Order: sequence, then structure tokens, then C-alpha cells
Amino acid sequence: MTADSGVSLAFLGMGIMGASMAANLSKAGFSVKVWNRSPGKPGLKKALAAGCRGAESIKDCVADASIIFSCLGDVEDVKAVLAESGGVVDFAPESALVVDFSTIGPRAAREIWETLAKSPARLRFLDAPVTGGDIGAANGTLTIMLGGERADFDEALPYLSKMGKVIEYCGPAGSGQALKLANQVLCAVNMLAVSEALSLAERFEIEPSLVVDVLKEGAGGSWALANLGARIIKDDLAPGFMLKHMIKDLRLIHDNADGAALNLPAMEMAESMFKELVEADGEAAEGFGTQAMIEVYRR
Repeated sequence: MTADSGVSLAFLGMGIMGASMAANLSKAGFSVKVWNRSPGKPGLKKALAAGCRGAESIKDCVADASIIFSCLGDVEDVKAVLAESGGVVDFAPESALVVDFSTIGPRAAREIWETLAKSPARLRFLDAPVTGGDIGAANGTLTIMLGGERADFDEALPYLSKMGKVIEYCGPAGSGQALKLANQVLCAVNMLAVSEALSLAERFEIEPSLVVDVLKEGAGGSWALANLGARIIKDDLAPGFMLKHMIKDLRLIHDNADGAALNLPAMEMAESMFKELVEADGEAAEGFGTQAMIEVYRR
């Protein structure tokens, strides 16, 4: 689909990820209107500088949109913005497509899908969690995992391709979220492994850059080592993916287990250590990315 197709897009949530994603849509030539709950945030300014148009309210943002994207925080934030009074469900045009990039777990995704489908406007919904961090969002190379109706996926694909490199239809509503939670297990455990490997190298007086530059190409290599290991070496703990969001995502795994016993000892160890970091550093941890795990090993 070309950018002159006349389709109007809305994007709700101008955080680290959402701002870059909206900017990429605008740079591709699409008409994008954006909204953020806190109007003074740097992300909103970034999106506006890229050519997006600002909206003062959810209503103003979505009233004329054919497709509505959102990238928000926790489950309650997403429900409030999309599916509750004063949200998208009240103001979106009939049969508009809502695509949510937040990580909220399969149960919440199915609940939102049902609420929107039963609304007077009969809204459509795709859960579309992403992975790839701030780098992937900025470069348009995210991995996007989608759950919902296949026809809705096909409709959204031309726009998703401006934000992501790997874009996969996973099945019915909630399927994208289920795959994302599996991804978060890998992310959490890999971050633990990267921190442990760097700590070991330091103990053996090996230059930390060798751990990243050499080992990222071997069997032990990972995205976390190549990207976040490099940040650790520079003492850069600024978030590509915020520490508090990782803890939230790991909590979602427990919340969506439906009472089933989970045998995830490595994930539970990583979860415990992320929480330990937050408890030790208090408010300072609010500004940390997941690579701050290295601080646990340096104490």
C-alpha cells in the first residue's frame, strides 16, 4: 500500500518505543496523528518533529482513524485507553482496526478483543507485542508477533512493515502475547547470562570488550550480548527496555498461568535478581534498562 492511499492513522503512547514507531510511519509518508497522556514527554516531541500531528485527547486522535496503533505500559493502562469509558472504544469510527504493541499477556488481549468486538462500533483488534528494544524501534527492525483475525493482519501488514523486519501472524487473539511471554523468558535469562559472563571475565582480568566482540559471533552469542553487553562496557544503563517493564512482563507469566504450576527455574532466578536490583537501588532504578543487572554482580 502506498502512502497516498488516504488512510488516516492514529498512534497512542509516545514512550521510548511508540515515538520511534510513529516517526517511522510518518517518514514513510503516512498521515499519523499522535497522542500521549503526558504532553511534555520527549517522545511526543520526537514524533512531531518527524511529521506526525499532535492530538490533545484520545477522541481527537482516533475520531477519523482507520487504523489505531497503541504502545502503552501495564495491563490497566491498555484497558483504560482502549476498552474503557473515555477510551478508544467510545470514539473510534465503525469497524476501525486497533493494533496494540504493548505486552499485556494473552488473557488481557482476549478480553480487550472481546470488548471491542462487542462495542457499538464493532471494532477489530490485533495484539501485536514487539521485541527489539529502542534500537529496533528506531531502525524499523522490530520483531512483531500478532494475534487476531488473519484478514486484519493482512490489512495492517503494509504499515507494520515500516516498523518491523520480522512480522509474524501467530493465530487467534492472544497468540502474539503468548509468544511474547516466551520471548521475555529468553530476554531475562540471557541478560543474567551476559552479566555473569562479563563478571567472570573481569575476575580473570579479561578485557570486557573481548567478551562482546569475540563471543557474540560464537555459540554463546545473543542479541543481549551484542547490544546490551556493549552498553554495559560503556557503563550505559539508560533504558532501551526499562527494568520495571521486564519485572512487569515476568509477572504476567505467573498471572497467565491459570493456576498451573510452572517449572521455570531460570526465569524465576532472573526475576528474583531483577527485583533485588530494584529494591537495592530504589528510585534510581526507575531510569535503568535491563542491562543494569550487571550491578548485582558488581556488589
